[in-house]
Amino acid sequence: MHDIKLILCDIDDTILPHLPEGTPKTVSARTIAAFHSALDAGMHVGCASGRGFDWLPGFFGGDAACCATSLATNGLQVYVDGQLIHEEVLRREDLEALLAVVREVPGAGLVCFDGLTPHLVAGTREVLSESFPAYAQKAVDADGVPDFPVIKANVFAHGGFEGSKPLADLINSRVPTLHVDYACPGYSNVMPQGYDKGSGVLEICRQLGIGTDQVVVFGDANNDLPMFRVVENSVAVANATPDAAEAARWHIGLCKDDAVAAAIEALAAGEWPFER
Repeated sequence: MHDIKLILCDIDDTILPHLPEGTPKTVSARTIAAFHSALDAGMHVGCASGRGFDWLPGFFGGDAACCATSLATNGLQVYVDGQLIHEEVLRREDLEALLAVVREVPGAGLVCFDGLTPHLVAGTREVLSESFPAYAQKAVDADGVPDFPVIKANVFAHGGFEGSKPLADLINSRVPTLHVDYACPGYSNVMPQGYDKGSGVLEICRQLGIGTDQVVVFGDANNDLPMFRVVENSVAVANATPDAAEAARWHIGLCKDDAVAAAIEALAAGEWPFER
């Protein structure tokens, strides 16, 4: 028997496939309906994303109920039933040390977010657009580390994974108080040591008073590995990276085929949809 109380989903390439430029970046109507079926069944369901919390409702067409319980910014923001229960702000001295390393690497850059607005601290829009064109278009130029509290920061590099992994490894070796992943080609998340999607899942479990065996998490990328490690029922979509696929206990179909929605529909109906 499976007593599932919490379902968390990564967004990009897990429930949101790549869409043509100019297309609204929203999940499918089936995914929204599946989230509501889980809510109606008494489960908590939401996102486990590297995106900031302010971004999440937009992916559901403004339906805030679909992300009221979520971990955002890779676990630096944790919400339960719409209430913020934990938030980590990146220390200015850590960001200054990070910036010094980024400036040493040709083609590398740093973006710090003020809510929905990216601030381009280092690097070029051209390189940023290789991984996140929307951020490159919206970014405002910044002169050094911003004065506002920074929760979400990302580094980027030219050359996809071949550029982002060496940059992440260099920062991790030089700024030990931070951890930089290589979640997607050319673009990495910046976190204080000890905080990631895994710590965020555990925080929600403590708040809800449930065990990790009562949680199902869905993901596709390397920044999902920390939550795959702490949850017994980790699920990779078929388009997952090799590392994420290997780490996951269960495997389903493709993001673009609404495989996660189908699994959530089954869970909400009291069925177990996973096979190895």
